[in-house]
Amino acid sequence: MSSSRPLLLFNIGQLVTMQSADGRGPRRGEELKELGVIQDGAVLCAGGKIVSTGKTKDALRDGWVKRNRGAVVEIDCRGKLVLPGFVDSHTHPSFISPRLVDFEERIAGASYERIAEAGGGIRSSVEGVRRAGKALLEQKILSSLDEMLAQGTTTVEAKSGYGLSLESELKSLHAIRTAALKWPGTVVATLLAAHAVPLEFEGKPWEYLDLVCEEMIPQAAKRKLAQFVDVFCDRGAFSEEESLRVFESARENGLPVRAHVSQLTRTPLQHLLSFGPSSLDHVDHVDDSDISLLARSNTIATLVPGANHFLGLGKYPPARKLIDTGVAVALATDYNPGSSPTTSMPFVLSLACTQMKMSPAEAIAAATINSAWALRFQRSKGSIEPGKDADVGIFNAKDYREIAYWMGTNSCEAVVANGELVRGQKF
Repeated sequence: MSSSRPLLLFNIGQLVTMQSADGRGPRRGEELKELGVIQDGAVLCAGGKIVSTGKTKDALRDGWVKRNRGAVVEIDCRGKLVLPGFVDSHTHPSFISPRLVDFEERIAGASYERIAEAGGGIRSSVEGVRRAGKALLEQKILSSLDEMLAQGTTTVEAKSGYGLSLESELKSLHAIRTAALKWPGTVVATLLAAHAVPLEFEGKPWEYLDLVCEEMIPQAAKRKLAQFVDVFCDRGAFSEEESLRVFESARENGLPVRAHVSQLTRTPLQHLLSFGPSSLDHVDHVDDSDISLLARSNTIATLVPGANHFLGLGKYPPARKLIDTGVAVALATDYNPGSSPTTSMPFVLSLACTQMKMSPAEAIAAATINSAWALRFQRSKGSIEPGKDADVGIFNAKDYREIAYWMGTNSCEAVVANGELVRGQKF
């Protein structure tokens, strides 16, 4: 069901708006717990935007609503939970096949790095992407986006990174763009050409970086195919020096940056932070000096516990220390075929609470408003307040804490994305 008509959601048992008195920056510390909850709430949407929020009784008495009652699509939420649409700010949907051999080898005891050295890992996804036509790649991406939408995610950052050639990286970005045009939510494309060194450049990373920095990044910028440039900065991928070169090329081409960093081993963050990245992701192995630098910056630390879970690492990012020190943290699925094959933000919230000791309120803030900051979409996404895009999830729950509590289940019953009711068979 979809409608371009105004929407009125009413009889909302618990409306989590994420509004706060101080909207000057991403949420930090105690601010992460400020959910702006309205009991028996209502939300009016028109023209793809949030028009107003408040109590149901006030919404039904509103003069405009009364005069236009026949034109408004009314959605009785029957005491259910309404949240801002999740913002999944780190995903890798541009791939063809799962990595089942890697999965079995890891169960048998092989490490992530050993699998990569043996030809598995990121490189094992490259052949499929290079051989695939753009239509097949687009179909796979759109299918993943639909899975995310069905679980309450309305904004997705989508990376390339499994082509590792000029032609295949641009093909991936084109496929992301065409899939996005068929999806009711919002997609942010990221060029991750510096994901791994492809086999044809083995032992010659600087030659591959020449290709990335002198051709791929300029072409993606010129064709307006990417909103960000990303780099995998870690042992077995790209060094700090190499990553800074990628950042420099991105800056020269007018593209903002982000990075995978300190997932496997520590990389000092000082020089990376000097480029003002919107987000540094994973950050499993950060020390006190890194955390202090992050706390003094507007860079978001995006945590992806799905990868830690799937890789069986046992250790998770130090969320509590990051939050308590004042770092702005976000949560994302890291959806990808090798280390986090999940499209479920509710599952990630559950991991954040049970494994990283974030409170349910902190997890929701990290998965909505702070993830919007990670994509520089804070003015239009991540909260339910007048003027922002009408991105809303309706959940079969009475209390926001249930989203993280009911592990591995999907309680999302309907989604409004950019003002369109795109999933709501039960209404």
